Order: sequence, then structure tokens, then C-alpha cells
Amino acid sequence: MMFPVQPRRDFLSWGTRGVGATAFASLLANDSTKGRSGVSRHHAPKARQVVHICLVGGMSHVDSFDFKPELVKSHGQEAKLAHKPDIFFGKIGSLRKNDWEFKRRGQSGLQISELFPHIATQADKLTVIRSMVSQSANHTPALFFENSGFEFNGFPSMGSWVSYGLGNDTESLPSYIVLPDGRGDPNGGASNWTNGFLSAQYQGIRFGAGDRPVRDLFPSEVISGKQEMATRYLLGQLNDQHRLQTGLDDLLAARTRSYELAARMQLSIPEVTDTSGESEATKEMYGIGADRTDDCGRRCLMARRLLERGVRFVQVFSGGPIGGSPRLSWDAHGDVIKNHGAEAGRIDQPVAALLEDLSRRGMLEETLVLFTTEFGRTPFSESEKGKVGAGRDHNKSGFSVWMAGAGLQPGVAYGATDEIGWKAEENPVTWHDFHATVLHLLGLDHERLTFYHNGIERRLTNVHGRVVRELLA
Repeated sequence: MMFPVQPRRDFLSWGTRGVGATAFASLLANDSTKGRSGVSRHHAPKARQVVHICLVGGMSHVDSFDFKPELVKSHGQEAKLAHKPDIFFGKIGSLRKNDWEFKRRGQSGLQISELFPHIATQADKLTVIRSMVSQSANHTPALFFENSGFEFNGFPSMGSWVSYGLGNDTESLPSYIVLPDGRGDPNGGASNWTNGFLSAQYQGIRFGAGDRPVRDLFPSEVISGKQEMATRYLLGQLNDQHRLQTGLDDLLAARTRSYELAARMQLSIPEVTDTSGESEATKEMYGIGADRTDDCGRRCLMARRLLERGVRFVQVFSGGPIGGSPRLSWDAHGDVIKNHGAEAGRIDQPVAALLEDLSRRGMLEETLVLFTTEFGRTPFSESEKGKVGAGRDHNKSGFSVWMAGAGLQPGVAYGATDEIGWKAEENPVTWHDFHATVLHLLGLDHERLTFYHNGIERRLTNVHGRVVRELLA
């Protein structure tokens, strides 16, 4: 049996062999943007796309973005708490002052510590929330809550909801891409970027390191172009025959579109991952080539390149490898200085470079940058009573995150913890509030962005959440 050799445009329309489960599940039906989800923007957006830097393990707010002079004065004193705190190990040592000096930064005068000297240079771009609260003091549930609004796996992540609500701005790349820490995936793995009950096309696609960031995108064996096109032609004929016999099949149509996108990705991914065209000055700015910053620098530069090409939501993880040491994250139980010093040294320069690069290119005006962590750390040390230990325990009652970019008031801090940094006292912000605000900036009403599942109109913010309008420009 002879198969005609088809032209290149037909070759690209038939899909590809060897697209594995990871790429396949997340690319189903993702051939276009406009209206594929059945959702349109509810109001005029400020932002078009999002890059989310997600710190795994719990960054200490009192050592980074929340200066507490009273904590300095009370260093070594007993922590007088009204109620027994919900912390992980239950050890309440003496109060511990900040380990890095705070300074007022930029024209805004935002207080940022020397833990992040490079990010501090971008202070006038930041919108800091100092009154975040969470419902869990345990890593994996808290990470799920941060990403999906629920403490359990199986619920769509924020990136999936954004992808569902807005679709894609590119036909050659997925709408939601995840760039994990080079040392491993975070606690809970792919559950942090799952599509949950939404269609599989809205799942985050994990991009690994190296020249083949998407697993199984290319055939495992080299075959001739003629053989490849003949295979595609046969697949197309079989699909057409199946449609004639069974009528319209949405699933088959979705799979066909996924293969079409996969074929386009075979051309687009090598291009987007090839940074040889970037200037040496740009690579140096991101810290590429330096031991500590190379991994995160490459991923932050990749994030910018993906955003340039229309990817809707890019997620960059810092820390949290599965199967490795839990201390290869921001989990500073034993020694804050050693732990946070190492982790911040990996990401400070690359994240600051990403902000500066987006700003220089005029992209920050339509991009929302998120810098979050699942919870904070305690203002008292994790040690026996009466002693000042080197580490801090988990703190869900008050911590800091920041945002930057489109539609936000820059160079401001919102909310406050108490005088020692233990609990949010002024304008507490929940993850539901945070998610509602992100969706609002993207032109989506969090109460109207829903998906009917098991008899319930589900949404990212569950039945909670308010837009924190005080953050908006």
C-alpha cells in the first residue's frame, strides 16, 4: 500500500507520534484561546498574563519583608502568647530578632531586609501584603491551599483556573507552564498544578531542564520524514473513518487538536528554550553561569521568554524536592541563617532581574508578578522554653507575600501583624482574598468564574474571598 507524501502544512496538521501522558493530558483540546473555555472576561482587565514565583517551605516574614522593632527589643525574652499556637513541632523558645538588617528602600521607603538585596532594588515596583493568613500549618496542605484554595488535592490550581477563564494567546505553546526547582518537584508534585475537575487541557505543563524540557514530545527513535508523514496520513484516514461511523466525537476532536498542538510544539519549544540569542549582559543580569543562581536564573529568563510568546500563566518554584531533604527548601527549623541564606542566594538576583527585564521591555504593564510562600515562620525560636534557638517553626497566623505589575499600587505595604510579627492584626488577607484579587486584575469576577462539578458550581475561591481593592491602582 502506497501513501502520498504530504506537504509540510499537512504534516503539521496531523500531530505527532510519541506524545506521552504528561504532554498529552495537558494539551487536550488546547488549539486556541478565544472562547474555548466558554468564559469571557467580566470586566476590563489590567493584566494579560501571570508569572508566579512560589517559595516552598515557608519564608520567614520577620527576616525579609516585615520589620518588627519590638522583636529586636524583646530578643531573648519569653514569648507571651494568649493561646497555644498551632505550629508544627510545638517548641516555643524565646523571641528571636531578625537575622538580616532591614533598610528603607527606593523612593517608597519600603522596609526590606538584606536577605534580598537585589529584590530590594526593585522596592518601588512591589506591592507587599504583610497580613497573609492560612488555614494550615502543615506543608503539603498549606501548599495546596496556596495554589488551589483548598487543603486537599484534586482541586484546580490558580493557573488552571486562569487558563480555563482566559484561554491562550498562542497556538504553539500550552497556556500554563510550570518550571520546577532543578533539585526536584515541590511537596505534592503535580497536584500543585493540576487541572482537577476542569478539562485536561488546563493542567500545567511541567518543563524540565535540558534540550528536551517536555517528556516524550519527540519520538524515541529517529525515523525518516517519509515514514513519519505516512504514519500521520494513515492516522488521519483512520480518524476520518471513525468519525463517519460514529458521528461527531468531541473527545476524538479534542485529541486531534492536542496532537496538532504537539506538532507545533516540536517547532516552538526548541526555539523558546534556545537562549543563545540573548545578550551576555542579559544572562549575567539573571545570574546564568554562576553556581548559586544558574538554575533559577535560567528558569526566570525562560519565564520571560514564555510570556513574550503568549503563555498565559508561568509558575516558577523555589525549593521542595520530593524524595530529597525537606531542608532543600525554605523550611528553616534548624537554622534560619544557614537555610534562608542559601535559598535566598539562589533566587534573589534572578527574580530581581525578571522584574527589571519585564519593566525595561514594557511587559510589566500587562504582567502580574506574584511572589508567595505557603506560610511564614514564628517570631520565637524553635527550642526549649527560655532558650534562643537558631531555627523558627511554621506560622500560619501572619506572614508576607508580594505582588508587582499591572493594576497595582507600587511601593506600598498593606496590612500588619502584631508588634512581634506573630499574628495578622490589621487587614488580614486570606488565600481566597488573594486569588479573588488576582482574578480581578485579569478581568475575571471570582464569583462568576465557575465550573459545574458533582452538583456544585465550583470556583477557585470556594464560597469565600473578596477583592482587596486597597491594593489596586
